[in-house]
Amino acid sequence: MSPNGSDRSPRRTMRRKLPQALALGLVIATATGCSSQDLPRLGLPSPVTKEGPIVLQMWQGSWIAALVVGVLVWGLILWSVVFHRRSRTKVEVPPQTRYNVPIEALYTAVPIIIVSVLFYFTARDESRLLETSKKPDHVINVVGFQWSWAFNYENDEHGKNTAGAYEVGSPAQPPTLYLPKGESVLFKLTSRDVIHDFWTVNFLMKMDVVPGLVNQFQVTPTAYGTFRGKCAELCGVDHSRMLFNVKVVSPADYQKHLQELRAKGQTGAVPSGIITTGSEK
Repeated sequence: MSPNGSDRSPRRTMRRKLPQALALGLVIATATGCSSQDLPRLGLPSPVTKEGPIVLQMWQGSWIAALVVGVLVWGLILWSVVFHRRSRTKVEVPPQTRYNVPIEALYTAVPIIIVSVLFYFTARDESRLLETSKKPDHVINVVGFQWSWAFNYENDEHGKNTAGAYEVGSPAQPPTLYLPKGESVLFKLTSRDVIHDFWTVNFLMKMDVVPGLVNQFQVTPTAYGTFRGKCAELCGVDHSRMLFNVKVVSPADYQKHLQELRAKGQTGAVPSGIITTGSEK
């Protein structure tokens, strides 16, 4: 009982406030604008390539593992707070477990196991994401430069492919990269100047664009639409304007777009693309 005769002790008041605080936290967590369809992705956008779900599953698995560990730790903390509080046990200092070899071994082994499992799945999924076929349906050389992008379509690494075409953007007019749905596309990434990073958000995949080096990865688009892309590496004063769009269309519309580029005289490959820059690793 409190000094003024009321039974509203601080502990009792806290017990009454705790459910209200938990309810408020739940409302805040669920009122972030995420729909029931967005929630399972845990903040990631919808994947639009055949390879995208690999990243999504790894992301979800990591969150589940983190949540399991978090629930265990939070449970142990709350258990200690409730059952080892001084007002309940009347003990000033509870029994200590230092120099307990089995428990200390457990503290060491469990984190090692968790990190090893995460490392295994990360290495496995990374190798799958970096797999490329010897004969992809299309090869596109992506050229990064301060501060926009150029796309060399149907690139043959020598610029002599008569089916090739190119498109160049600028910070004021971001370019649009056309891709055919359902067909594999191998990206060969080169840079004219500094390190950039090629990132199409809904691909759930990005890769550095490094001067003097040809990085590459492959995707197969699975959904029609226009998707945002950007440079994900701080590369200079106009880095934030180094944007592009990716438009996934039918194979027929893809070929039509290449014809339109060639009709404008944009045949072959843009200068300083894969022809004169980089060595493949």
